[in-house]
Amino acid sequence: MSVVELGRFMDDLADASGRAILPFFRAQFGLDDKAHGGAPFDPVTEADRAAEVVMRRMIRDAFPGHGLLGEEFGSERLDADCVWVLDPIDGTRAFIAGLPTWGTLIGLRKGQTAVRGMMHQPFLAERFFGDGRSAKLRNAAGERALRTRRCADLASALLCTTDPRLFAAGEEAERFQSVQARVRLARYGTDCYAYCMLAAGQVDLVVEAGLKPYDIVALIPIVEGAGGIVTSWDGGPATEGGRIVAAGDPRLHEAALRRLSS
Repeated sequence: MSVVELGRFMDDLADASGRAILPFFRAQFGLDDKAHGGAPFDPVTEADRAAEVVMRRMIRDAFPGHGLLGEEFGSERLDADCVWVLDPIDGTRAFIAGLPTWGTLIGLRKGQTAVRGMMHQPFLAERFFGDGRSAKLRNAAGERALRTRRCADLASALLCTTDPRLFAAGEEAERFQSVQARVRLARYGTDCYAYCMLAAGQVDLVVEAGLKPYDIVALIPIVEGAGGIVTSWDGGPATEGGRIVAAGDPRLHEAALRRLSS
């Protein structure tokens, strides 16, 4: 499959998942809590499951030799050279609240490298996509290239994180607070949108912890394609999730790492 055909296939996945999800948005639907043993609320909806089912079916039909890793239905053939990494609704808490700061994450990993990614927000008809070398946004206004903005230091930065309460009490929370205390502005509840806004030059820094591969793989090629950097807190690869820091400017990334890894 050519690069163009692969792009079209990812668009098809986005179209199909969007059709599965939108009837549930701002409507009444089934809701379960995946958390156990007093863990924080971890919701999953009928929409999550419906979207992942349809994407898995399409991938199996088109690429029977590829692997699959999804939030709702686990993994298949993770030893394959190419593995699709799916999160049907990243930002389920926003989804169930009727807020449009959620998206469908469609990532493709080759070996241990995230090579292509898309974040689709069907309610707003926005698609952010990238391949690590370039990144674009497609919406009602057309298609445009994405580029991160320059921001050399924490004091000038706009920081996003999904929820500061998700950092483990103790050292992890303290390291995050050491960064947050020094930025110009911090915003919460952004989920996958934070990374896309970073790629679009609206946000400078994203710091999170406790991520799974399906939370981040699709976003790495978008951020990197727009000129940004995504790593773990110790500066290593981000594809396995965990503690993640993304920045639009290498100087800002270095400044954040000094506080997150100390």
